[in-house]
Amino acid sequence: MGNFQILQTVLMMFPAILIACHSFLQNFTATTPEHHCRPTNWTNGSHVPDGVGDGDLLQVFIPLDKDQKPERCLRFSEPHWQILNLNGTSSLSLDTEACLDGWVYDRTVGSSIVSEWDLVCEHKSLKSIAQSIYMTGQLVGATAFGIFSDRCGRKMALQSGTLLMIIMGTSAAFAPSFPAYCVLRFLSGVAMTGIIITSLCLAMEWTPTQKRTLVNIYTMYMITLGQVVLTGLAYLIQQWRWLQGTVSVAYVIILLYSWGLPESACWLITHNKPDKAVKNLQIVARLNGRKEQGRKLTPEVVRIHVQEDTAAVKESPFFLDLFRTPGLCRITCCIALGWFSTGFSFYGLGLDVQRFGFNIYWTQVLFTVVDIPTKLMTGLSMAYFGRRITTVSLLLVAGCTILVTAFLPQDMNTFQMILCLLGKGSLAGCFSCLYLYTMELFPTEVRQIGMSAGIFSTRLGSLLSPMVYILGNHSPLLQPVIFGLVPIVAAVAGSFLMETNNQPLVNTIQETEKRIKMAQDKQRNISEHITKNGLAALLPEKTKVECTV
Repeated sequence: MGNFQILQTVLMMFPAILIACHSFLQNFTATTPEHHCRPTNWTNGSHVPDGVGDGDLLQVFIPLDKDQKPERCLRFSEPHWQILNLNGTSSLSLDTEACLDGWVYDRTVGSSIVSEWDLVCEHKSLKSIAQSIYMTGQLVGATAFGIFSDRCGRKMALQSGTLLMIIMGTSAAFAPSFPAYCVLRFLSGVAMTGIIITSLCLAMEWTPTQKRTLVNIYTMYMITLGQVVLTGLAYLIQQWRWLQGTVSVAYVIILLYSWGLPESACWLITHNKPDKAVKNLQIVARLNGRKEQGRKLTPEVVRIHVQEDTAAVKESPFFLDLFRTPGLCRITCCIALGWFSTGFSFYGLGLDVQRFGFNIYWTQVLFTVVDIPTKLMTGLSMAYFGRRITTVSLLLVAGCTILVTAFLPQDMNTFQMILCLLGKGSLAGCFSCLYLYTMELFPTEVRQIGMSAGIFSTRLGSLLSPMVYILGNHSPLLQPVIFGLVPIVAAVAGSFLMETNNQPLVNTIQETEKRIKMAQDKQRNISEHITKNGLAALLPEKTKVECTV
């Protein structure tokens, strides 16, 4: 790998880390602290008998739940001093009412949007709505930035998305109301998806064929590292506005060094800009210590080399171009189903870590740590066995392990968690594979739109996964069955994709169709050979040895 590729790989660390920070940010900015109703006349000078402590005083105003803790959403209609002389259970028969004067929160754990805007009790669903709005922004961003990047270039799309994230993310830290916060989070979601798809695409188009798997593994590990960095920042910064602002302002780093990044030569060539492409290639050659080879490149040489392929390139590609030809249509449908199923089941498992009955923090740690070995094994598998076999295998493993949990007894929590960890790890590895596989399947002409279609599909799956929990309330068996069957169906669809391991990136749809036809002809010849010669066709040929004696 040349000096330029090493430098670019290091620079990719910042987008990957910050992307993970923003994706899981609301886990810390929307925490729900301990709270209870603000008692009646709490500050109106009600007479307090001598010797009554704060704990006993609270019992006069707030009923206790089954765990002998203050109720979160109820209070007594009026103070009942006689409770201090009675058994606490007698308070159950007294009149109660909703929290008409607001809530009192535990401020020792910092602040959050929940305590800021009272997103508790009958308003607690607004917390989930805020996250759904953010993910809806990611859906919009996947489509908008995919088209924008393929039309205007990777570099401009990356800078635009980064600038939008800085403005909207920082503004969210100063949001005066919950609706304003949701609008700003929506726009932050739009920007974040733009940064994801453009930075990955720009990196892959400058990476040599043999090094793409290594760069992909590095990027996925940086995303895992980003979750660790976010946890550390959230521990140090427990005020949600400061945390929101800190994570958003950090995107200035990406904006600053993005001005020095060269535009993708692949994109410039396919959009008939050979002069700029040659200039960028010469800069990269100089950085890699191959200045003489760079001098030999001229716009005329590039025009002659790619004239036939670029003739069919559209100046303004659109989403419907993904279905322009039969081969590209099949790629789009199969890869989109893979993205959908991975996001659907991945977030489905992540939303249900409490059901195992163990400490939720340690459970969350295990669900994060499991990504480390699975991503490494995924990278090795992609290099030795190829992208298609790896993707199909991971989806099958995830689907089967999730299905098995549907038929286990409820008291086997440990075994259920082990299977879910295996399924979640397989899906995390599948994400790593899909990011690279999608980049290699689609040509430069529509690569960004193809990547956007994948991101859109996985965000759609993550939005639909909570709906399965509603079905699970009526039939608990449906939840693991649905989460298990969808990846298996996607695995079947993935088997129809072509292999891209150790193959150069294609630039045009015409090249993609040629490669698909070559793969089909090769598979047909192998099938005919096996049919004609039987099992002997699968055995190695015997080496003929001449006798020289």
